[in-house]
Amino acid sequence: MREIEVKILNVDRNVILNEISKLGAERIFDGEIKTLFFDFGDSRISKAGNVLRLRQTEKSTLLTFKVILKKETAKEAEEYEVIVSDFQTTKKILEALGLLERGSIQKHRTSYKLNNIQFDIDTHQKELIYVPTLMEIEAENIDLIYKYAELLGYKPKDCSPWSTEDVIDPYSTKKDRLIQ
Repeated sequence: MREIEVKILNVDRNVILNEISKLGAERIFDGEIKTLFFDFGDSRISKAGNVLRLRQTEKSTLLTFKVILKKETAKEAEEYEVIVSDFQTTKKILEALGLLERGSIQKHRTSYKLNNIQFDIDTHQKELIYVPTLMEIEAENIDLIYKYAELLGYKPKDCSPWSTEDVIDPYSTKKDRLIQ
């Protein structure tokens, strides 16, 4: 599936949730997410700009591989995702294949959907608590993303095509980096 998204940093969680609700969006998720990132010892996945992650919520576990296509005005990726039945077993399979856990994130996410636009509001936890709350807007094209960002009070210049690591890096020290 093609994914086109931007991140808007330093959002006020309560204000933005209220504004998204006013647009008529439906809440589709509100809970904790645990994510592990994997790569080979030579970092060939991240060196290619791609991402392999294992993500767990209260209701599901997903294995995702993202091929990053471009990061100009928005991050565009081809995303391959499967539901797996067991987080720990999938982790062991990846490690048995020679992949190494390169980082982890725990965050609280609230997601809303309006037509084909998805809004995710993330507040990082534990080691990354210092990363400001952010919003992702995902849509089929950048014009729709900008339209809804503006409806929520943001300008195109507020929209970043950043990866998770790009978001964390400005706030982290060397030892806190997502991928070592």
